[in-house]
Amino acid sequence: MHAHNTDHFERQLQNLPQLGLGLGLRSQHFKYITENHPPVDWFEVISENFMDSGGRPMNFLRQIAEEYPLVMHGVSLSIGSTDPLNMDYLKRLKKLASEIQPKWISDHLCWTGVLGLNTHDLLPVPLNEETLNHIVQRIKQVQDFLERPLILENPSTYLSFQHSDIHEPLFLKEMAEQSGCGLLLDVNNVYVTCFNNEWDPIKYIEELPHERIVQMHLAGHMHCGTHIIDTHDSPVIDSVWELFRIAWQKIGGCSVLLEWDNHIPSFEEYHAEVLKAREYMEGEPGPIQMNPPSTTDLKVSNPVSFLVPEVSQELQ
Repeated sequence: MHAHNTDHFERQLQNLPQLGLGLGLRSQHFKYITENHPPVDWFEVISENFMDSGGRPMNFLRQIAEEYPLVMHGVSLSIGSTDPLNMDYLKRLKKLASEIQPKWISDHLCWTGVLGLNTHDLLPVPLNEETLNHIVQRIKQVQDFLERPLILENPSTYLSFQHSDIHEPLFLKEMAEQSGCGLLLDVNNVYVTCFNNEWDPIKYIEELPHERIVQMHLAGHMHCGTHIIDTHDSPVIDSVWELFRIAWQKIGGCSVLLEWDNHIPSFEEYHAEVLKAREYMEGEPGPIQMNPPSTTDLKVSNPVSFLVPEVSQELQ
């Protein structure tokens, strides 16, 4: 393939299917899915959970892949790192893709480590011209190697860099247009990021390149009063659903997926939560509440005790 063939990936991007309403595939539900064949439109798998595993997990995944469309979602590409791209990682990613034939492969606009160390966290990048040029070149390398467009997700952030001088949605727009990649719009991340950075979430969604958005994520979060932590451990709040309604109408529809990573409920409850999306695909948006909830509604009254229990005890 001709190196950096952006037009080729643009065409591939335009031909990606709309999959409907899907769920993140979690190991707690493997048995239920293979035995009950629930009417879910599609599943998203965390790439790293299967790249190096054989045996039972892959056996379940092969069974599920025979019956449902799959998408691969990664957390270790580290597209924003200054380390060279990890070609061993990319080879294993491509090998898994050749086996389960995902509709697309996604990851996050972030970096996960430096000097060969992995923090196992999705760390934000400074949003400026230098970072943009660096990431665009790396996306082109990844797409050339995988022979398919890469889909990148907006991160959840807790602060802004002083060196950032491009608003995040405009950064995503330039990144996608210059590299030919697609976007995964995480609506919950928009809400979390906009609350933490005091941005307008509706304006954020309006500024995105809607034609580039292949998929949306929905999830729950933890509100700590002064800040929100992206935890994926609870139902989607009303204001995130209303943001989803706005995004759905702007985009004109795309594949939608619910993530739930902690305190995972029964499969039936999990599926029922994503089906709520149907209620928000039409009609006028309701209010989007960006103020902290009342103290009686806070999931964590003392964020220090949530993050660093031993420090909290010393303070008391």
